[in-house]
Amino acid sequence: MAPSFKVMSLTEAAAARIKGIMADAERPIAGLRVGVRNGGCAGMSYTMEYAEDRKPGEDMIEDKGVRVFIDPKAVLFLLGTEMDFQTTKLSSQFVFNNPNQTSACGCGESVAITPADPNALASAHA
Repeated sequence: MAPSFKVMSLTEAAAARIKGIMADAERPIAGLRVGVRNGGCAGMSYTMEYAEDRKPGEDMIEDKGVRVFIDPKAVLFLLGTEMDFQTTKLSSQFVFNNPNQTSACGCGESVAITPADPNALASAHA
């Protein structure tokens, strides 16, 4: 069952880009899996991959016609995050507007994230 709150939200641009990527996939895709992993010069980086189904323990959000599955280890790092897709003259990329992010490296590949207070998650579920 989907939670009554949204750990993350999507902008219209992010939802449109995800729908386009999923439409071009070579196999049926249920949604996008988002998480974080240790690494990079700032300490953590965001991860994204195709999700063929929902794994046990994952939160799922549905926003603007897109399903996003959130790795349970990443929930406190992503709480309140808005995922966007931006295009500039030099690049096109997904951008995470994360209130828990405290800094980012100069190359933009990794970030420092402080987990949200677990009490915020508990009150969001209430």
